[in-house]
This record gives sequence, structure tokens and C-alpha cells, in this order.
Amino acid sequence: MKVFSIFGLSKSGKTSTAEAVISELCRRNYSVGSVKDIHFEGFALDRTGTDTSRHKYAGSQLVIARGLSETDVLYPGRLSLKQVLCHFDQDFVVLEGTNQFKGPGIICAYTEQEIDERLRESVFAVAGRISDRISEYKGLPVINALTDVGKLVDLIEASVPEWTGQSGWLEQN
Repeated sequence: MKVFSIFGLSKSGKTSTAEAVISELCRRNYSVGSVKDIHFEGFALDRTGTDTSRHKYAGSQLVIARGLSETDVLYPGRLSLKQVLCHFDQDFVVLEGTNQFKGPGIICAYTEQEIDERLRESVFAVAGRISDRISEYKGLPVINALTDVGKLVDLIEASVPEWTGQSGWLEQN
């Protein structure tokens, strides 16, 4: 399994980049999983008063909602990335908005300053809104995922090694 992150500020192009990359990886016959980190205070998929929330508040440590068209797994708390990644066996896992992941990554940005603020050794590309203005920054390719997703996925295939539980890639709790 190959794991990488797409990270940056809100509205920098993360979701559009992730969507394009996931579609292209699937087009190339890879299996793909994804994790979307949501940074809004109070966010919960499960709403108070639903049957599943009643299970959770009663003390269930794991709640599974099985509908006709999807199955949702609800834990009453935030899992570590290591715990989350144990649920995947796909060829690629795309982590969107996961700022604590220190493994291979793509920065999405508006400005060069945003790149500098997030730059680390494991970043292999830049994408997002800045790709409308520049094509390279400090030796890193800047690729527009909406117009050249093939080039970005070629780079992902070449740059992202297998994840074997590298503790240096994960957030420290």
C-alpha cells in the first residue's frame, strides 16, 4: 500500500487535486482509499438523536450503520493515523488535509509563502491554485491537477514508496 498526503490551506485546491488524482489512479486500474481530515470544530457525521448516536452515547465503542447503499463505521473519538490506515488494503491511500502526516506529500497552495511554510523533505510536488501561475518552485514541479493529472500521477507512481508502518511518517500522539 502506498500512502501520501495532499495538504495546504482551505480553498487552496486540495479537494479538486485529490478528486483528480483518485480518478486517474482508478483509471489506471489501481484500488484507492482516501481519508479526508476535517478541521471544523464540532464536526460529526452522526447527528445527535439518531439511532446510531443513541448507540454511541449508550457506550458502544464501535457503531456500524448499514444502509441499503452504504455502510458507515463510527468510532466515538478521533483515531490516530496508524489506527485509520489499518482499515485499508488498497494500492493507494490518499490523505487529504492531514497536516500531521510526515510521509510523501503534495502541497496545495495559493502563494510561494504558503509553500515555504509547509515545505518539508518528503514533499515531492506542488499543486492547487498556484499551478495557474508557475510550473516549478525551488526544484519542485508545480502541476495543475485539473489540466495535467496524468503528469501528477506519473510522479506519484515514481515518488511514493510502500508504506510499511514507518513511524516517522505518522503524527505523534
